[in-house]
Amino acid sequence: MAKLKSYLKYGNLIFWDTHRSRIIDAIGAGVRKVDLVGPDWPISAADTLLGWTTTLVETGSAESTVAAATTVNGGGLLLTTDNLENDGINLQKLGEGFQPAAETLIYFGIQLQINDATQTDFLVGLCITDTALLGGMTDGIYFRKADASTTVSAVLEQDSTETTATAHTLVDATDVTLEFVCDGVTVTFFVNGVALAALAQTNVPDDELLTPSIEFLTGEAVANTCLIKWMRARRIAA
Repeated sequence: MAKLKSYLKYGNLIFWDTHRSRIIDAIGAGVRKVDLVGPDWPISAADTLLGWTTTLVETGSAESTVAAATTVNGGGLLLTTDNLENDGINLQKLGEGFQPAAETLIYFGIQLQINDATQTDFLVGLCITDTALLGGMTDGIYFRKADASTTVSAVLEQDSTETTATAHTLVDATDVTLEFVCDGVTVTFFVNGVALAALAQTNVPDDELLTPSIEFLTGEAVANTCLIKWMRARRIAA
């Protein structure tokens, strides 16, 4: 990691590294933080993350699991689906504490890799509460990949109306870093530290409270895996 730099925003101190919008940490009265980072992942014995709503779909012959990936340097979180199509894991942080608004800066970032870039679905970002995010969730700012495709899309969704753009082509078992930052008006998406072309901002969900959200499903009758190296969300407000 590069040496951290800092700046003041709304009376809070923000720390960043490789680009100004990659917020590593923040200190101040207006800061809300959510982290998933190893090696001390908050996993209970029942395949759940403490402080998160964990919904497992496991209709195959085994089970979907949430486990620490101890072989990863620094730790990791390993999501493993059961072995029937659309089995998987839905994770949402309890409490919707993120809303695009004036004098509010929001950051979300995650680094992950998926063993099968084609025969899987995933969604990661900030969304309203929903235990089946890929099945009809109505409001959020997120990245999404559908089964039978390697295309990752950046999505702004408000009241079930989406603005989307192609963000990345996923590769088997290869790390990708997906991030976005919202300044209350404009959302900018990043892939591996590079900003995407600006999306139309019509569907920024500025009338909803959102929460960090992850869903991962298999798209075939085979157990597949998603390895999360880290995830963090920051809200910095006046």
